[in-house]
Amino acid sequence: MSKPIVAVVGRPNVGKSTLFNKLCGQRLAIVEDTPGITRDRIFANCEWSGHEFLLVDTGGIEPKATEGILAHMREQAQIAIDTADCIIMVVDVRNGLTAADEDVAHMLRRSHKPIILAVNKCDNVGETPMELYEFYNLGFDEVMPISSVHGHGTGDLLDAVCAHLDFSETVVEEDRIPVAIIGRPNVGKSSLTNRILGENRMIVANEAGTTRDAIDTPVDNAYGKFIFTDTAGLRKRSNITDGLERYMVVRALAAVERSRVALILVDATVGFTEQDSKVAGYAHDQGKACIIVVNKWDAVEGKETNTMELQRRGYAECFSFMGYAPIIFISAQTGYNVNKLMQLIRDVDSQNGARVPTGVLNEMLARATARMQPPSDKGRRLKIFYLTQASTRPPTFVAFVNAKHLFHFSYQRYIINQIRENFGLEHTPIRLVVRERGSGEVGAKDV
Repeated sequence: MSKPIVAVVGRPNVGKSTLFNKLCGQRLAIVEDTPGITRDRIFANCEWSGHEFLLVDTGGIEPKATEGILAHMREQAQIAIDTADCIIMVVDVRNGLTAADEDVAHMLRRSHKPIILAVNKCDNVGETPMELYEFYNLGFDEVMPISSVHGHGTGDLLDAVCAHLDFSETVVEEDRIPVAIIGRPNVGKSSLTNRILGENRMIVANEAGTTRDAIDTPVDNAYGKFIFTDTAGLRKRSNITDGLERYMVVRALAAVERSRVALILVDATVGFTEQDSKVAGYAHDQGKACIIVVNKWDAVEGKETNTMELQRRGYAECFSFMGYAPIIFISAQTGYNVNKLMQLIRDVDSQNGARVPTGVLNEMLARATARMQPPSDKGRRLKIFYLTQASTRPPTFVAFVNAKHLFHFSYQRYIINQIRENFGLEHTPIRLVVRERGSGEVGAKDV
């Protein structure tokens, strides 16, 4: 059995995401005064009194919504309710008991799960506000005043939650590979996440900007254990008009920073755009293992025998600054090549974390310099005394030389290519740091 699950639910704009952030101790969910900011389910680990459980934030529930984004949000909330071991229903003491609160409460009663009513925005310390007692009309036994902004009452709330959970069979999670899915809006990031999961975890719609948070989702399958992060689409900076979208972009870029593998999604029906290269460039600069994923291959018309190979060459040219990144054509809609993508994620992550022993590295260096002599200038020839690996993710090698100016770019590329070929590091960025004997770090090459 994995960790117990606790769902935070309620109507829109009662402070669910603020409470979620307070309980998990991180700003994972976007918080705005506008209703409907949270749409998908957001997961985070929460620890209290030595116990760990999984906390799930949900979008505001509109029980009567039958179509559009609101209906998708209600479906996502229903899935969270169905899978939860305990439910925190959040209401707003300032607005009092509303018809929408009663509809949500009726929806929760049908789950037959333990339900704790958290009456939010009781911000003043001291006596319980009289408005609190109105919420006993919902029929729940545990009604607790809290302030998600200030944290008042959240300790008692967590005590009550833990009293309903069974921690006897909780297992410790193994190390997972963090994978960030990034790209322009509407390239199929959420559809790919859903295909990998085998369920409609993320809301998918034709309108751009459906995904707002960077959403972490654990995945266990035949290829291993992963955490996939579906991110908001990254648009040109000049097209970003409001603070919410700027925050969405910051969250997406932060997801790349904490990932080990970045999937750069491209729309096969649109082809390469300048924004695709900017998105990929950010992951490249971070030294992540990258995969160029050309999605919607099923929607490309007029395909012939060599269409894929021709397009592969075209994309390789467009992404020439990261020639190490493999290119794969998939369809999140039909599942075409998704299994191959999962194996490729494992391969590039393994290469990005590879370590080469110094002795073996210098045997390779001796063969490489014998095959192609180091360059010389004005009678003085470059000497590479030895190579050593300084770190991983990405693999970073340090070359100690007699004169840094003799180590030309072309010869650095030659050495890096020899490292790739000899140690199976074709699909990871490699950094080469050049040091002169008796001096500090003087240069670095990232290829």
